[in-house]
Amino acid sequence: MEPATATLDGAFWITSGVILFLLFLSGFFSGSETALTAASRGKLRAQADKGSRGAERALKITEDNERLIGSVLLGNNLVNILATSLATALFTQAFGESGVALATLVMTILVLVFAEVLPKTYAITNSETAAALVSRPISLVVLVFSPVVAAVRLFVRGVLRLFGVRIDPDSNILAVREEIAGALQLGHSEGVVEKEDRDRILGALDLGDRAVEEIMLHRSGIEMINADDPPEDILEQCLQSNHTRLPVYRNDPENIIGVVHAKDLLRAMYKLIGGPDVDAKALRRFKVTDVAMKPYFVPETSTLDEQMRQFLRRRTHFALVVDEYGSLQGLITLEDILEEIVGEITDEFDPDADHPVKKAEDGQYIVDGAMTIRDLNRATDWNLPDDEANTVAGLVIHEAQMIPTSGQVFSFHGFRFEVVARDGNRITQLKIRPL
Repeated sequence: MEPATATLDGAFWITSGVILFLLFLSGFFSGSETALTAASRGKLRAQADKGSRGAERALKITEDNERLIGSVLLGNNLVNILATSLATALFTQAFGESGVALATLVMTILVLVFAEVLPKTYAITNSETAAALVSRPISLVVLVFSPVVAAVRLFVRGVLRLFGVRIDPDSNILAVREEIAGALQLGHSEGVVEKEDRDRILGALDLGDRAVEEIMLHRSGIEMINADDPPEDILEQCLQSNHTRLPVYRNDPENIIGVVHAKDLLRAMYKLIGGPDVDAKALRRFKVTDVAMKPYFVPETSTLDEQMRQFLRRRTHFALVVDEYGSLQGLITLEDILEEIVGEITDEFDPDADHPVKKAEDGQYIVDGAMTIRDLNRATDWNLPDDEANTVAGLVIHEAQMIPTSGQVFSFHGFRFEVVARDGNRITQLKIRPL
């Protein structure tokens, strides 16, 4: 009887040790899964650039998350099922029929605490460090289980395809920008990221998705020089203008023949009338076309990112915007694009140096109708949609399906819009307040 008892005791302790080891493996798989999926690929890339081999391996195995998760889950389920089966057999042998319930209770507590909560808590609070540490053994696990995981993956995709669900393996690459934008919005809501910093970064990210027509100065607001005007009038216009570059047209404002820079104009005129023998009559020989630069035209559908690259490549800051028929629609400058990143840029010659959004005593905001919806959202932290219109006046006209008269009031998108002033068919000023 004593040898049997000794054998039972020896088998009991060996089985208990195996169960504890399997629980350790279960915790390892659970923590590894959390660490590798929660780790920031940006931070891992930074660590890898500094020479961390673990971070480099972690980046490599997380490139295919489907295979990684499949391998880890396969290993985790294997050790959990095996540990539970051994515990059931052990407790049944020791306690009889009640051992099944006892084994279920004990293993549930052990797996929950030591194989799930504890390792995952550590992994999620130290995700990059943990990901680098477990990258080597997990790489081996992925390699060993890859044939089984590949078969399971084909089966799963086949089942999902029956329900009309298709898996895009490159979807995580396309979500990087959304991840950055979401992190910035979350950081701002928690007070970690300043509003100005958030707006600058989001503005830079949006350049590739925004078209020139969204921020261009409309042709109705372009100041031009008539090439047939007397030289004295052209000089006076340039001196009175707030702009250093002005388009030059002949006969028809649509017929742009050049762009004149104020410095080139003044140099040429000084050359004619300057010096000790000043002859004002010599100014009559001046032709503005002699100093005008060749106009640079761009399509209204060009993205801001591409247009900024063109400005830098051509070493120019000024472009005229045309539509698909070649008709003039407006103009855009490098400063306009930079303002989408850093906000409004004003100087001592800017007539609109005051803030375009003013708050009235009654709590409503007085807004210029030509102000873009994006600028209004940035100034007030609102979320008015800009899918159907670029300006605030355009949004009101789109929603109202008419050209409103002064005094009309509309409510949409959670805001109240009151038309304050109108010039012809243009809404020039509105009062807006959240409902």
